[in-house]
Amino acid sequence: MTSDHDMLWHRCAYLGRVLLPLVDKEPWRQARRHENLQAWGIDTAAGERLIETFAALAAHAVAVDASLSAAGLDAVSLRVVADAATGKRDYELLAGLPTTFADDRDGHVINVFRLYVYKGGQYSHRLTQLSTELRHALLILAERAPIPSPTCGDVFRRAAEAGLAQ
Repeated sequence: MTSDHDMLWHRCAYLGRVLLPLVDKEPWRQARRHENLQAWGIDTAAGERLIETFAALAAHAVAVDASLSAAGLDAVSLRVVADAATGKRDYELLAGLPTTFADDRDGHVINVFRLYVYKGGQYSHRLTQLSTELRHALLILAERAPIPSPTCGDVFRRAAEAGLAQ
């Protein structure tokens, strides 16, 4: 049986997984992000997975702070998630997470994120760089939206239209 907390995480993780494919509708954006990751000394695949996870963590932190259910996440503004990505402390993003994850990849990358937080120094700097990249991606999606103040629900609808699996 899946708890609402687990469903909330699943929904947040889905937001993270669809974010970059939606941003990459303009192929040059992916090339630019890859250049940034390489310039920062971050492996491209690992960096993109950390950006996805960062998005999930930021959305989850916003939802937990507002006591939202998984369905309530749909109403959260992309700008609020973008603000959480750069405005919350790294350890604040880890608060309230499930203790286990249905997807082992989520558990693994959360542990990598935790390691970066605990190690500090250059690793903390990398998290700052990734949070800035995430904020940029979220704001791109917000700017592309045909409506003012797009929400996570709008991203989910665009992902469904684009055929991105949940």
